[in-house]
Amino acid sequence: MTSRKLTIPILVILFSVLFAGAHPAAADSSHARIIRLSLVQGDVRFARQTHGDPLADSAATWETAGLNLPIRQGYVLSTDKGRAEVEFENGAMAFLKENTVLEFYDLSLNDSARTTRLVLRQGSASFYVNPAGGDYFSVTGGDFTVEAEGRSTFRLDNYDDGSTVETHKGRVSVLHNKNTTRLEKGQSLSMKAGDDSSLTVARLSDEDDFDRWVSGRIDSVSTATTSALQYTGSPYYAPGFADLYTYGAFSNCGAYGYGWRPFGVGFGWSPFTNGQWINDPYSGNTWVSYQPWGWAPYHYGGWLFDASCGGWFYSPPILYGYPGSGFGPVGRRPKGVHPPHPIYRPVTAVFVRQNGKLGLVPMHPLDRKGKTPLNLERGVFSNVGTKGVNARVLPVERGQKWQTLKSPPREALSGSLVASAPPARVSRTLVEGNSGVHAVSLGKGSSIAYDQSEHRFVNTNSSAASSAAKNNEIRVENGRTASATSTSASVTPPRSSAAPPAARGASSPPARNITPPPAPRYSGGGERGSSSGSRGGSTWSGSASSSGSGMGRSSSPSSSSSASSSHASSGRSH
Repeated sequence: MTSRKLTIPILVILFSVLFAGAHPAAADSSHARIIRLSLVQGDVRFARQTHGDPLADSAATWETAGLNLPIRQGYVLSTDKGRAEVEFENGAMAFLKENTVLEFYDLSLNDSARTTRLVLRQGSASFYVNPAGGDYFSVTGGDFTVEAEGRSTFRLDNYDDGSTVETHKGRVSVLHNKNTTRLEKGQSLSMKAGDDSSLTVARLSDEDDFDRWVSGRIDSVSTATTSALQYTGSPYYAPGFADLYTYGAFSNCGAYGYGWRPFGVGFGWSPFTNGQWINDPYSGNTWVSYQPWGWAPYHYGGWLFDASCGGWFYSPPILYGYPGSGFGPVGRRPKGVHPPHPIYRPVTAVFVRQNGKLGLVPMHPLDRKGKTPLNLERGVFSNVGTKGVNARVLPVERGQKWQTLKSPPREALSGSLVASAPPARVSRTLVEGNSGVHAVSLGKGSSIAYDQSEHRFVNTNSSAASSAAKNNEIRVENGRTASATSTSASVTPPRSSAAPPAARGASSPPARNITPPPAPRYSGGGERGSSSGSRGGSTWSGSASSSGSGMGRSSSPSSSSSASSSHASSGRSH
């Protein structure tokens, strides 16, 4: 069957209709944020809803987390012997080390400004942040909260014995009680659990394997995203585009503009052949692809079929080229037409039914809600995502009627998420003995206990060892160690190794308040960064300000010019 070829006048009309029709959809989801589990290595699990501390919530339901899992506000992500990467819709990224628990405490949207407040319950995590004007990003762990200022990369470690934050790029503010400490690139701040007097600012220690992994991921994703965006002509960042460049190729499909297909597929390849359905509490039935490239094609844009382009191909949100400049990715937009932000969909497909048969049709970029899908003539995909049953394509005869469904029947699609055990609490410290310094786990019945009066761990089996430890204490800053006699800012503490998971001991550090502070309201006098549409495109403006409503805390760049621990006289309470 011949493909749909569009002339330039029709393109102008469809281009305008495409953008005009996108705004209502954007308004419908204006207060719903969806981020993505973009990389899974080893054992990763998640809980949709927990109460209080996820590590102590016996009623929480944990499930195995797979690649491309949509993450919502209130979700908790945990790694055991594995690592994970999370990609936010604006290009920010979070990286979780082994034995780490991260809670997505607040993912809200207000007048296009994104508020992100995370809680690192346990472990080590790094964050790349590049906020647009009005965006707010913070991570709370242990006794303090880290606020990102402009484009920055930082690492936070949080265990029962204390917390540490490292600034690898840019600058951050560390909030503790009513004090604010500014950290520049190359600085770290550490603090013992429950001991305000132990707050120490120092230089960064040497990179470890996790730091190098994070740095490599940021570089590779940034490069691939920039390369992929040149084929869309869109000024806006869209998550998952880096994977398109890594796992497939764009080609010029004539009147359709640039289309994308994965590497290694032939003419008979079809989308929706490798994945599962999950029931999202907000979006309903959501397609989760098992493919590493399977985020953008199944949640943004649409699908087209053209024999000259190899068959089915993915069309990014910016579909067509612009008149007068050919059909390439870059050209003049029609006057008054502005491309919309990419719109998230639970699945880029339309559900249809006929005589009890249910199937879906890949969504054409110009499909209209409630109307017959334009790709219906290519057939109906049946048994998609059904465990143990191969998907197949049902031919559609000329004149055959299929009913378009707003959503499939509740019992029609079955998810296949697997229940998982809850994460184990990891307690870690170092003790000094005759054979040197060792990392130990604080399991049940362990002789290592937390001394409430001295704010440190001691070996209860040896009074001599306890006395020696008091005189020549080994300070533990979640992966960095330094003697108590050398805690100045010039010290570069070496890293230690983490102990294996262990149950919480009977003698544990005091409970800490880890509720994130409220996000401030930004004044119109400055920006925390400007969005350029691609990761890494923003720069620190040098004139940003952050003023909390009724909090009286300022975080302008001029408020702290030194690398030491400078505190504001008044600030946001923790």
